[in-house]
Amino acid sequence: MQAIPAPAWSPLTSTIVKKVIMALTGLVWIGFIFFHMYGNLKIFVGPSYYNEYAEGLRHLGAPIFGHLHVLTLLRVGIVVSIVLHVWAAISLTRQARAARSTKYVVKRTVQADYASITMRYGGAMLLLFILFHLADLTWGVAALSPDFVKTDPYANVVSTFQSLPVIGFYLLALIALGFHLYHGTWSLFQTLGLLNSRIDKYVRTGGLLLAVVIVAGFAAVPLSVLFGLLS
Repeated sequence: MQAIPAPAWSPLTSTIVKKVIMALTGLVWIGFIFFHMYGNLKIFVGPSYYNEYAEGLRHLGAPIFGHLHVLTLLRVGIVVSIVLHVWAAISLTRQARAARSTKYVVKRTVQADYASITMRYGGAMLLLFILFHLADLTWGVAALSPDFVKTDPYANVVSTFQSLPVIGFYLLALIALGFHLYHGTWSLFQTLGLLNSRIDKYVRTGGLLLAVVIVAGFAAVPLSVLFGLLS
């Protein structure tokens, strides 16, 4: 019987390559989210300072780089990262399903915690939230932000969080983000070969702290508007 040749290796089909892509793009997004949270907290300094900060982002790298040049490059990098992250996640999920010849009679979660189980659904929710957040506070879509003023980011933030449904959606997305960060940080170390039994608990603790700090930092803004601390 003639042997069936093994399929040629390709980075587009390699599970390892896809996991590395997920890890590296996840690292990019962890960095972006952390600094985005840090920038958001500047709103507590006051309207003028926050608006100056928001405008300053458009002039990053001046005078060497022109208006919006660096910010545009950063945005492209972030978009490419999330596209690759989502592609790798969907592709790995499909490969995992195809590899199962039969479905389990009883689903087991011996080594899967609540965060890992919800990664897929939480990730989908985060993707929807990102689009909503951009339409609401960056693009100023009239249907979502009728009072949007391009030159007054402070007022836009305060205005959008006058809505309880928006606050609720925002907080739900933050919960999903927390689980994603917690499990994703551990998975990142594992995928890059940096995880072992000695540091496992420290990585999990670090992932938990990172998730708590970022979620709390983001949640501080809408909650402060809700309780009248920002107006």
